[in-house]
Amino acid sequence: MSKLSIKNFSCYYGDFQAIKNVSMEIKEGEVTAFIGPSGCGKSTLLKSINRMNDLVEDFRADGSMVFEGEEVYDRNTDVYNLRKRIGMVFQRPNCFPKSIYDNIAYGPRTHGIKDKKKLDEIVETSLKQAAIWDEVKDNLNKSALALSGGQAQRICIARCLAVKPDVILLDEPTSALDPISTSKIEELLDDLKEEYTIIIVTHNMQQATRVSDKTGFFLLGDLIEFGDTTELFSVPKDKRTEEYITGRFG
Repeated sequence: MSKLSIKNFSCYYGDFQAIKNVSMEIKEGEVTAFIGPSGCGKSTLLKSINRMNDLVEDFRADGSMVFEGEEVYDRNTDVYNLRKRIGMVFQRPNCFPKSIYDNIAYGPRTHGIKDKKKLDEIVETSLKQAAIWDEVKDNLNKSALALSGGQAQRICIARCLAVKPDVILLDEPTSALDPISTSKIEELLDDLKEEYTIIIVTHNMQQATRVSDKTGFFLLGDLIEFGDTTELFSVPKDKRTEEYITGRFG
């Protein structure tokens, strides 16, 4: 079942066209990876899905992006609610200068949950889902800024999960992490796809093969190839895809 349907979608920053007429179907319960060299448009497309690019001056979009039957770029779309349903985790861990508990409770509180018992349940469940509960359960009142990079990124994932999104967007979530922390995040993604639809931007092609079901290869704003990850990496249909994944450019 399609969770997100993108058809003839283009993005512009002023006169510069960052995304060119992209069409793809994102399936529910799958991990979809966007790969390609720097500046190819993969992060721009990712941030367009929950309209984070609205915050960028001179940004505009054309075409269709339909999330669960609703047009994302319709003028009547509730962007606040959209970003609740489509959560985002950024490249570098961006914990708030608050306690671990308050980082996770921040979103639910913003959406009107005040009951302490309910918040306690949400914090515990989210930290367990993010596979970090056992590491922090005795230190929930300590600052999240004191955590290691890998722990902080899992706190950011838990913070995202706390508002119960349908989709999780991850923009190179392990690029600033060591191999052990990266491995933990990758294992976590495998668990989370049982409940969430996940889209990940990654420079690491080995990571794409390990975590994703589908992969899209982008080049200069064009979606060159999109399909089953195993097929794309073993028998790419486009010569440019083959050249990129074999390291001949990019």
